[in-house]
Amino acid sequence: MTFTHPATDVVDSVAALSDASATYAVRHQRDKVVTATQGSYDGLFDPDLSGPTLVERLLAAHSIACLAGSTVLLAHYRDRLAALPTLTPAQQAAVDGDVPSSDPRLQAILTFTRTLTERPVDGDQAALLQLPAAGLATPEVIALAQLVAFVAYQLRVVAGLQALAALGDDGGAAPVAAADAPFVHPANLPKPGEVLRVNGYTSETLGWKAWLPVVDLEQATAAQLAVLEASHPKAKTSDYYRVLVHQPRILEERSTVFNAIMYAPGGLSRAERELASAVVSRINGCVYCASVHAQRFEQLAKRNDVIFQVFTEPQGAGTNARERAIVQASIDLTLRPAQFGAAQLQAVRAAGLSNLEILDLVHAIAIFAWANRLMLNLGEAVFPAEV
Repeated sequence: MTFTHPATDVVDSVAALSDASATYAVRHQRDKVVTATQGSYDGLFDPDLSGPTLVERLLAAHSIACLAGSTVLLAHYRDRLAALPTLTPAQQAAVDGDVPSSDPRLQAILTFTRTLTERPVDGDQAALLQLPAAGLATPEVIALAQLVAFVAYQLRVVAGLQALAALGDDGGAAPVAAADAPFVHPANLPKPGEVLRVNGYTSETLGWKAWLPVVDLEQATAAQLAVLEASHPKAKTSDYYRVLVHQPRILEERSTVFNAIMYAPGGLSRAERELASAVVSRINGCVYCASVHAQRFEQLAKRNDVIFQVFTEPQGAGTNARERAIVQASIDLTLRPAQFGAAQLQAVRAAGLSNLEILDLVHAIAIFAWANRLMLNLGEAVFPAEV
C-alpha cells in the first residue's frame, strides 16, 4: 500500500476545508504560510531525509497527535503508518500506545517527543543528550527536534482553522466577559526602554548557546552556507542557526514560515503578533523568546505595561478588552489545542478582530509552539552576566 498525498495540502485536508469555504479563502490570503507549511511537512517526512527513519518520524508525529488529543491529525498519521510495510513488534507497540522497551532507540525518541509535547520547559540538556546516547547522530537529533516542534505548530494551526470555521461570520453567542487585568500604576513600571525583570523573565537582550555541536563554517556545505546567508544577518555567528543548519532544508522552510507569519502586511498588527508571541513564550517557559518578543512589542507599541502583566501573571493580562482577548486566546490554544473551538474565539471576535486578524493570531501562537520547543530543547538562554 502506498500513501498518496491529498489533492490539497495536509492542513486543508485534515481541517476539512473545502475550496468554497470562507475559512479556506482567508487561509489562502496567507499563501506564503500555506506553501511553506506544506514545504516543511514534505521536508520533514521525506524518506530521504538524513534523520531518524521515516517510520520513526511518523511514530513521533503519531505520538504527538495522540498526546495532544488531535483526532484529525491522529487519523492522518495513523493512515500514513498503515501505508508502510510491516512494522516491527516494537513499532506496532508504539502505534498502540505502549513504550517499546525492546527498541532502546525508539524508546528514546518517543520519550523525548513526549517531553517536548507535554512540557517543553522540561526538555533540558540531560533529556536532549539521551538521544545521542541512544545512537542518534547530531543531524538526526536536529531533524527530530524540528519534527516535534513542527507537529506542535501544525496541530495548533489545524485547531485554530477548525475553530474559525465553526465561529462563522458573526461569532455566534455573546462571549463570556474577560477578567479585568490587574491595575499597575505607571509609577511602578519601568519607563519604555528600561529593562523589565519579573519572575525570572526579562526584556533585556539575552544570548543563547547550543547543547550540541554547531556546524563548523569551514566544513559547511554550499547548501548550509546559502541557508545561513538567507536566514538572518547574524546567522553565521549564532549557535541557534548553526545547530539548526545541520538540516538546511528544514531550516530554510521554517525560516520562511516564521517570516511569512510575523511580517506579513495587513491583518493583525505587528505589535499584537509580538504580544501573542510573548504570551506563548511565557506560558511555555521560554525565557529567551519572551525577552526577544517583549522587546519587539515595546519597540512597536512604545509601552511595556501589558508585558509587565504577562510576565507577572498571563491569565487576565491586557490593558483593554482587545488585548485581554488576544492574551486569553494565546493561552488557550497553547495549553489546550484539542479543546480550542469557536467558544475560545468569541472574545476576539467581540473585540473586533476580522477573520484575517484571527488567522494571523492563530499563526503567531502556533509558530511559537515551534520556536519555543527549539529554543528550550536544543540549548539555553545566556544572561548578560553569564557571557
